[in-house]
Formats: sequence, C-alpha cells, structure tokens
Amino acid sequence: MAQDGISPDKFDRFIEKFDQFQSLVEEKKNLQAKIARMRDEFNETIRPLENELASIIRNLESNLSRLEGGSAQKAATSSRRFSRGQLGTAIKDLLRAHPAKAFKPREIADALGTKGTTISIWFNKYGAADNDIERIPTGKEGKRFLYKIR
Repeated sequence: MAQDGISPDKFDRFIEKFDQFQSLVEEKKNLQAKIARMRDEFNETIRPLENELASIIRNLESNLSRLEGGSAQKAATSSRRFSRGQLGTAIKDLLRAHPAKAFKPREIADALGTKGTTISIWFNKYGAADNDIERIPTGKEGKRFLYKIR
C-alpha cells in the first residue's frame, strides 16, 4: 500500500500524457492566432496598393475605350450573330484551338461573343450529329454536356 501512493499508476500516466497533449493544443492555438494576426497586418499593408492598382486599371480601361471611340464597350454588350454554317465553323475552330479542353456551351458563347442559348441550340440540332465534336455527358442524370474536338 505504501508503494501505491509513491509510484504512478495508469491513471497518473494518462493524466501526464493528457497534459502534454493539452499543452501542444494550446501551443497550436497560439501559433494559429499569431499567423492570423500576421495575415491581417499583411492584408492591411497591401490593401491600399491593391486599391490603387484597381483604380489605375479602371482609368486605363476608360482611356482605352475613349481612344477606340467607344467601340470596345459596344462590342462587349452586343452579341454577335452567326449563320448556321458560320457558327459551326467558329465552334469547331475554337475547339480545335484547345484540343485538350472540354467546354461548356456558356464558355463557347463567351469566347465567340454570342449567346449561350444560341450555342446550345446549335449543338442540340446540328452538333449532336457532327462526328468531329465529342459530346461528354455531365451533371445530374447526364442532361448537361461538355464539348470537345475529337
């Protein structure tokens, strides 16, 4: 009985291990807090420079549109019209330019400067039967498609 009071038992060893674990957790929390403070300081330092850069870019874009006579914004807002044959050729050219990438109809429309519905309709009517274009089903129940050149 005298030795039980002097030597550590399994509960004492567990408490020692728990205390070590708890001190490591506290050290981790302190380091995370220090990193968060340093990130906040960094963000506060860099934010004015990012704002200045954004302002310069806006000024450059407005000056560029003035130099081009305002045509840059008109082209961006209006969608381009294609005939059926021209649209198919433009889509295939885009897909051939990026053979490793599979495109969503919206991405193709943005690249060609037209509407996404126009691209989707072309694919559903004419592109599904085209042997040069691979149609990859995605999404829920495979109802959406990605398109890639073969």
